[in-house]
Amino acid sequence: MKHDNQSSPRQAVARELAARFAPRAAHWDQAREYCWRNVQDMVEAGLMGMTIPERYGGQGASWLETVLVVEEIARACTLSARILVEANMGAVGAVMAYGTEPQREMVARQVLAGDKPAICITEPEAGSAASQMTTTARRTGSDYVLNGRKHWITGGGVSRVHLVLARVLDAAGNEEGIGGFLVVRDPEAGVVPEGFTVGPRERTMGLCGMPEAELVFDGMVVGENCVLQPPGGFRRGFAALMNAYNSQRVGAGTIAMGVAAGALDHARRYLRERRQFGRPLAEFQGLQWMLADMDAGVHASRLMLREAAVSRGPDGSAFPDPMMAARAKMFASETAVRVVNDALQMFGARGYGNKEPLERMYRDVRMFTIAGGTAQILKTQVAGGLLGIKTPQTRGGYGVAGRLAAE
Repeated sequence: MKHDNQSSPRQAVARELAARFAPRAAHWDQAREYCWRNVQDMVEAGLMGMTIPERYGGQGASWLETVLVVEEIARACTLSARILVEANMGAVGAVMAYGTEPQREMVARQVLAGDKPAICITEPEAGSAASQMTTTARRTGSDYVLNGRKHWITGGGVSRVHLVLARVLDAAGNEEGIGGFLVVRDPEAGVVPEGFTVGPRERTMGLCGMPEAELVFDGMVVGENCVLQPPGGFRRGFAALMNAYNSQRVGAGTIAMGVAAGALDHARRYLRERRQFGRPLAEFQGLQWMLADMDAGVHASRLMLREAAVSRGPDGSAFPDPMMAARAKMFASETAVRVVNDALQMFGARGYGNKEPLERMYRDVRMFTIAGGTAQILKTQVAGGLLGIKTPQTRGGYGVAGRLAAE
């Protein structure tokens, strides 16, 4: 595999793990199994929860250090890279930024032991328009009662920690805003909250080892100690919670780019090995030009993602700049689909079969233009930022402000 000339120690560790994960990837895909063995390897290597501050048992790794590791793993196993992102970004970042000491300690303990927290935002009728969610958390004394459905929840059924976003109502039913609630479900430890049910699992096109499930909350009671409350309260806290999603967005884009980089590696190898018309495919100019375009796309994506990873949002945010994150994820995900598609084309019928990893990689990478903000929503967000206008999507969807915060 072609890599940067200089590597960090974590990259070197990730590269060793990637070599182990590559031959296992087809199994998790075909069996539709969660890769617990890989998770344990990542726990032992210190990659799960590496962004968690040292005082909670993590390593305090930066977003940039994290994406360097994610790229290495994604070259070999998309499923493992997806777990790695969610064990270091997204919900983990939100809790470390806004949680209480007990909340941070609890989440750190779970993640460092191998848990991939689930971010519970999407609903059957509220996908890109996240602020239109209908799940509610109604105040009852010192507790909250959650009711509603979440759909397409990544890790549903295997995740122990859940960050559930819901519309907060006071005792009289008046809306206070949108808040986050930390809920633990761990059947092996006998922790199964009453009123919390894991529904059917979707049968997906790619990333087949990762469950995407429906979660149902029916009168589930959570204490006020479970509320993840950023500064500004429920009315403005939604914007902060969604801002934490910018790190996850950079991570998702890095997975897509890493898969594309892996496909590029396979294409380079195959063009040298395969002969047609009495000479190597590497000598055909048409394929050379395809390869050059693929390389440029991967390289540009890598630069944009790393730029976003070291950026900071407005007002001293601990998370990446929203415009940079949106732009990088949008570009990297769409570029990755083209790169993997072109690599598969170079392999011909062999790429279409399962003796090579290209058909799995193509199915896996396709989801990254959809999940975590569709490419179209991100383009609207970027355009809105360039034009200085608020669009329906940036006011009420995965945009930075969110409708409630804008009021």
